[in-house]
Amino acid sequence: MSESRRIIPIMPGPLLPGVEAANKVQARATNGRFTRMRWATLWATQLFFFGIPWLQWHGRQLARFDLEAKRFYLGNLILLPQDLIFLTGLLVFCAMLLFVVTTLAGRVWCGFSCPQTVYTELFMWVERRFEGDRHLRLKLDRSPWTAQKLLRRGGKQATWVAISLWTGFTFVGWFSPIREMAQQALHLDMGFWDTFWAGFYGLLCYTNAGFLREKVCLHMCPYGRFQGALMDADTLIVAYDAQRGEPRGTQREARNKASAQQAGACVDCTVCVQVCPTGIDIRQGAQAACISCALCIDACDHIMDRIGQPRGLIRFATPRELDAQQGAGANTATPVFARHRVRIYAGLMALAVAALVWSVMQRPDVRVDVIRDRGVMARMVDDGVIENVYRLQLMNQTEVLQRIDLGVDELPGAQVVVREPMLLGPIEDRQVMVAVRLPAAEAARLRGKILGLHFRIASRSDNQTSLIREPSTFIVPR
Repeated sequence: MSESRRIIPIMPGPLLPGVEAANKVQARATNGRFTRMRWATLWATQLFFFGIPWLQWHGRQLARFDLEAKRFYLGNLILLPQDLIFLTGLLVFCAMLLFVVTTLAGRVWCGFSCPQTVYTELFMWVERRFEGDRHLRLKLDRSPWTAQKLLRRGGKQATWVAISLWTGFTFVGWFSPIREMAQQALHLDMGFWDTFWAGFYGLLCYTNAGFLREKVCLHMCPYGRFQGALMDADTLIVAYDAQRGEPRGTQREARNKASAQQAGACVDCTVCVQVCPTGIDIRQGAQAACISCALCIDACDHIMDRIGQPRGLIRFATPRELDAQQGAGANTATPVFARHRVRIYAGLMALAVAALVWSVMQRPDVRVDVIRDRGVMARMVDDGVIENVYRLQLMNQTEVLQRIDLGVDELPGAQVVVREPMLLGPIEDRQVMVAVRLPAAEAARLRGKILGLHFRIASRSDNQTSLIREPSTFIVPR
């Protein structure tokens, strides 16, 4: 006799208002001050990204990260692998800057400057040019495939591919000579790895900005998960003024003075939902999916202008301000630098900047590493003279010829013997064998001791002279 089993049916739940779930978010175009600010940021970031690799500096690329030669060119500054500490300081500064911005104004980095946001906005602009605004795109999605639909979709995809390939090519141009790559590309003669990485980065751009879009912000971006730990009651966030907006009415009620006294300012037009690139309804309160792009502010301000209501139903506001309006607290904003986390972040930023500036100013023209020759620790040469042998690793960190003069300090009577000319070409890195000899009389007096010394390295070019000292030891055998 089989046992009876209860089956619990799983029914799909209702979608939240304004959220399109698994469907593609079709954002509506809007205008306003924040939209203009986002486009200004897009132009500034893309002019920097696409333009800098083409600029020349003294016959070479202004900014280039040559991984093969392990040389990083930034104007006059040429960095070697030993200068990785500079990158560490720069990353610390950028992290602290992001923390400060998040503490002050929430997720505005995501809404205005993040590459995912920038390229998504660019791709959506292309989409609107070919397929129209939101209602036309929704209609096109539902329509059968025709020649016109194929032409619109094909033109959009072709433009996306062109932007993605150009983006991938420019990305590789930060690491390889971009002008040489352009000539090779014109003749279909680009190297394998340059072609591979240009295609790989172009594919990422095409996939993220063309298809994944808001899913990257909602499910893949780690920043959206820990941003709440950086925010407090005085952080500006995009917020809906429920005290003023509720209960919601209609546009007809908003125009009726008698009804307007009973209904709130929100006319439930859902335009704030339609323009949101992540598909959320800001009227449901603060949400992790909000990227603070402020497009809903521009859209709502436009509606308020049309119905004769003051702007600011949706605006940048602090949780403290919103709680005060609802009678849950006092609206007393804390001064910016009275907030402990802001002071900590600002202090770390100042330290990082000071350390970077000091390090760059103290950076010598020639880097020297002194290594004792392990094959010959110490030996006796003519007439009791003691000789120690060293290998000097010399690295010219400039683009001019450097003449090197060597000497030793703290070892009276010692003589430096160099077996080859001490000239370093631009960006040259090589080893030089050097011997230090101690006279017989001094060697007899210091027999059996290990002496400290400093190599004195003077580098001279046409423009300036720099002096550095590197420590080592001198062994006097018994």
